[in-house]
Amino acid sequence: MGENNDATRRSVLKAVGGAAAAAAATGAASGQETTTAGAGGQETTTGGGDLPDDFPVTITQGQMPTTLDPQNHRSTPTDNVVLHAYEGLLGRDRKGKVVQKLATGYERQEPGRVRFQIREGVTFHEGGQLTPEDVAFSINRIVKENVSIASPQADQLAGVTGAEVVDGQRAVDVLSDGINPIVFSLFATYCDIMQKSWVQQRSKSEIAQQMNGTGPFVLEQYQSDVMVRFSRYEDYWRRPPAVTQLTFRAAKESSTRVNQLLEGETDLIVNVPPQSISRVRNNGSTRIAAAPSTRIIYNAMKYNVEPFSSPKFRRAMNYAVDLQSIIQNVLSGFADPTSQPTLEGFFGYNPQLSVYPHNKSKAESLVEESGFAGASITLHTPVGRYLKDVEIAQAVANQIDQLSNVSCSVKQRDFATLAGELTDGKLETSPDFYLIGWGNATFDASQTIIPLLTTDGALTSYSNEKVDSLIDRAQSTGDSNKRDRLLRQANQVLHNQAPWIYLNRQYSVYGVRNRIQWKARRDERIDAYDMQPAGGQ
Repeated sequence: MGENNDATRRSVLKAVGGAAAAAAATGAASGQETTTAGAGGQETTTGGGDLPDDFPVTITQGQMPTTLDPQNHRSTPTDNVVLHAYEGLLGRDRKGKVVQKLATGYERQEPGRVRFQIREGVTFHEGGQLTPEDVAFSINRIVKENVSIASPQADQLAGVTGAEVVDGQRAVDVLSDGINPIVFSLFATYCDIMQKSWVQQRSKSEIAQQMNGTGPFVLEQYQSDVMVRFSRYEDYWRRPPAVTQLTFRAAKESSTRVNQLLEGETDLIVNVPPQSISRVRNNGSTRIAAAPSTRIIYNAMKYNVEPFSSPKFRRAMNYAVDLQSIIQNVLSGFADPTSQPTLEGFFGYNPQLSVYPHNKSKAESLVEESGFAGASITLHTPVGRYLKDVEIAQAVANQIDQLSNVSCSVKQRDFATLAGELTDGKLETSPDFYLIGWGNATFDASQTIIPLLTTDGALTSYSNEKVDSLIDRAQSTGDSNKRDRLLRQANQVLHNQAPWIYLNRQYSVYGVRNRIQWKARRDERIDAYDMQPAGGQ
């Protein structure tokens, strides 16, 4: 990179690094589950004074939503769209603090039972008041396969077995198998509330193309794979948003997104590549907004197919990859290396583990010991979903291909198709070797390991009895120190067994037009409710 670009990188990294330190502090704290009533504050409302009459905003992501059903996907770009119409019982503010949404209070009644008090005066977009029945139905729709759909989000509410309305109270009890030490943290991140009658009156395909939530924006127009448009919900239970019309579009190529931003065709873009940061900053009408994300980028290796069935071969793949070179030459330093599934600052992170060093000769020796010398493997990668995803995959494949006894190629994939293969609950339909990213906004190790690396995980590529046992024990104790030790042990096993090639922590780097006041979040959520016109009220 040139001197000016290098200076830009350093300045952005300095800002992101400060946020990373804050993220670490927040993450560690989030592992200590509270049992007090309504421990999260109420979310602050946006702005003050008169609302603008005309403040349209367009957001361009790398992918369009896979569905408009908030409970039938596992995609952050989809979340970023549907969370403008739907809301949860709890939420998180931009700094990660738990806040009240559709619940006004919450407390643990006994092991395996917590209670949420449900907010009054909340209306759905198509009419009707929010009821405890709607809340219980929404939770059960996620965790019970016989309620409406078999939701791919069941493990996001790990340990939750169901919900029931409390007689004589405006409240819902959530039941868990055991103590479920992070249940409130889960509900602060997951479980969007839907109207029971509205869902029951519609087919699966209709729910995927229509929306009826309680959130600050109402669906106005939907063209699958093209555009989603919302308008401001004037009857929102909080102050309505400043944004009058909200449009989501997508462009897979980062260069296309940057050009659209600079030409004024869109107001906010995701994953600005490092080489384009100076263009965005020096444009005069645009700026960079960045934050360290809660997302790990990794290469999964399916444990039950050759050659990835061999731990020695999997470790060899980690030694074959020059991660520092990828971070510097592909990501221009906009990433942190990883050594385990859990990111630094998360509860359960193991600080004793080191990043796999690049060691070509050791990789070749381990391949020989594995019995799979001469293996030919193909790395599947999405296009335009993550920051420099194709370029990372190509670098990984090239480095593996330089081994004398393994050949490796790249297959570029449509993200929606690849994600569908990974979330259908069938391990056999997944590619044997693929690049993917996982965002975990709970700041807790379990919510990466459970879905991705336990035998029954919804998106698993791995099975190990010791890992399963450690996670089961961690999820069954209310002793925070003991739980931390168990999660650290699980990370140790997963480092040694190497079910993934551990790559990088992604940085979220956005391009934003100066007409908008908005700050990036660590959880990758783009929340238009927080947007204000620059210099406005």
